[in-house]
Amino acid sequence: MMDVTRGDIQKLFNTKADYSRSVAEQVKTIMNVSFRYAVTIKVIPNSPVDGIGLPEAEKPQQRAGFRTRNIDTQKTLTMEQIQVLLEKSKDTPIHMQVMFNVLMGLRRSEINGVKYSDVDYINHTLKVERQLGRVHNTVKEDFAPKTFTKQEVGLKTKSSYREIPIPDYVFEAILKERQVYEKNRNRRTEEFQDLDYICCSTYGRARSKGFHCRYYKQLLAENGLPDIRWHDLRSTYCTLPLKESFNPKAVSRLMGHAKEIITMLTICGRLKKLFSAVSSVWNYGGVLGCKNSKL
Repeated sequence: MMDVTRGDIQKLFNTKADYSRSVAEQVKTIMNVSFRYAVTIKVIPNSPVDGIGLPEAEKPQQRAGFRTRNIDTQKTLTMEQIQVLLEKSKDTPIHMQVMFNVLMGLRRSEINGVKYSDVDYINHTLKVERQLGRVHNTVKEDFAPKTFTKQEVGLKTKSSYREIPIPDYVFEAILKERQVYEKNRNRRTEEFQDLDYICCSTYGRARSKGFHCRYYKQLLAENGLPDIRWHDLRSTYCTLPLKESFNPKAVSRLMGHAKEIITMLTICGRLKKLFSAVSSVWNYGGVLGCKNSKL
């Protein structure tokens, strides 16, 4: 510590600032505290950090609380591709998961946590109130077999708790899926776990976090669809109302984003491709049954 010079500190700050301004600020705080403590306990006479500042930022920083994402602009589906995906997924166990993702913008863990009791069958809305995952500070042995990663936990942010409209297409599918649920419950009276999950096995058990992966990748490959991530379906969903000039704040609420800028920055790179690929996205509203809905 005694061999550290002011030049060493400045070089460290410059390197970290080139990588990330926020990281550099954290490093500066840590270095200040550490060397001042060393001075206090008389390890060194003076702190080499005193008077050393971060280099000036070349670009203005965003306000605290906002964050951005770097998205590959090619990772999105066109309207025609969405329709193919929806139709072909009917023959797979992930049809409901696909709809909740690309037609309602739910996150993967939120989808697995949706229950029939969350559905308002009169107003056709869905309350997003939980997700399935691991409980912090617990171990596998604390839970029943195959349930460690399927525990009901809180949502990602406060904004994630939301009530969103259910498109007619999805609402009809929920009603059909409920009939299947009741049939399985009556048929398997002893083995069935009546947990109320919409996306569940024939025994009523919650789906695992990665259950959709094999079926989803197979759907893309067999139907000539782009090999995009599951999460890219959610991002594709939010581009559609924004192209039709829906209020960005309303779209942000539907997505459960904490800050409006997240939604805008997530989709801005994708709009150009959607403009050229889709002649009229407004037809999508007809498919969803919410063309005239107010967000």
